[in-house]
Amino acid sequence: MTPTELSVDAAVERAVALAAGPGRTVLGITGAPGAGKSTLARRIVAAVDAAHGRGTAVQVPMDGFHLANAALDALGRHDRKGAIDTFDAAGYVALVRRLVAADEDVVWAPDFDRRVDEPVAGSIAVPGTARLVVSEGNYLLDTDAPWSVLPDLFTETWACVVDDRVRVDRLVGRHMRHGRDHEAARTWALEVDGVNAARVAAAVGRASRTVRT
Repeated sequence: MTPTELSVDAAVERAVALAAGPGRTVLGITGAPGAGKSTLARRIVAAVDAAHGRGTAVQVPMDGFHLANAALDALGRHDRKGAIDTFDAAGYVALVRRLVAADEDVVWAPDFDRRVDEPVAGSIAVPGTARLVVSEGNYLLDTDAPWSVLPDLFTETWACVVDDRVRVDRLVGRHMRHGRDHEAARTWALEVDGVNAARVAAAVGRASRTVRT
């Protein structure tokens, strides 16, 4: 069955409504590299906090579970950073389980610092009082273990969909802002990010809803 498609505005409205419900909502937002996952997550957190009070929503990126560059070098995977086997998948799933349980005073989650291209442990505080946790990443709908359990853990999973030309242009701009020249940025966007995008696209049908970004 094809997931229902939402506009960005409708998705934000739904997130605000979910945050008003009983208990904690843990929302997973997935999509290919450059699909706008982080932008949508930030907009949702801002809207939920505006509607329900500061600190109601927290954003927790899957990118905090990137393996460190030294680990990628040791494994010979640095030249395709962002591929599914360059993340601590089991660690991320364990964190999502803790966020869903919502039985701790605070859960400390890692973030990813694009300035140094490394994960940073213990960067994001998720207090027990947070009503909505938004976690975004490429592989939340993947069918390989341990990723495959995630759709059953999240309250809902949304997949960001966007025209490929727009998505690639976004990626080229991002890579250039972080030091690559145009040729290198486009090569990475098409060859490295492109492989990951194809994998993400194959699993979009597992989403609760899609969001046109």
